Amino acid sequence: MNLRPMLVDDLDAVAALESQISPGPWTRGVFRECLQAGYDAWIMENDDGVLGAFGVLSTGAAEAHILNLGVATALRRRGFGRRMLQHLLCRAGQLGAQRVFLEVRVSNAGAQDLYRSQGFHEIGVRLNYYRNGEGREDALVLSLSLLPSANQLKEG
Repeated sequence: MNLRPMLVDDLDAVAALESQISPGPWTRGVFRECLQAGYDAWIMENDDGVLGAFGVLSTGAAEAHILNLGVATALRRRGFGRRMLQHLLCRAGQLGAQRVFLEVRVSNAGAQDLYRSQGFHEIGVRLNYYRNGEGREDALVLSLSLLPSANQLKEG
C-alpha cells in the first residue's frame, strides 16, 4: 500500500469507501470541504490505485483531532488502520500538536482496541453523536498526549 496526500480526484473513491464502511457516512462534499479547509488528509492505495484506507486530521492551537479514519472491510486486521493511525499521529506532531483527540462509536470495539493499543485513553462520552440505522449512537472521546512522559524524560 502506498500512502499519499488525498487529492480532489480521490474524493469519489473516498466517499464510496466511506459509504461502504460507515453506518452514518460522510458525503463527498464533507471530504471536499476538509480539503478546502486545509485539513491534513491521506489515502492508502495499492499499486493499481485501488483505495484501501483514508484518514483526515485537523490541527490547531497545539491540538489535533482525527476527524475520520476508514479502512476497507477486506483489509481490516491486516495493519492498514494501524499504519494510517501512526501516520496521522506523526503528522500531528510535525504540525505542532501536543495532544490528539478523536471520537469512536461505542459499538466499534475493533477501532477502540486499535486506539487503546496506541496509548489513547477515554476522557468522555458524546451522547447521540453518530448517526446509524437505528437513529443515533454515543461516541467515546479518546485522547493521547504526544509529549514525552516523565518516565521517558528520566530514561533519556
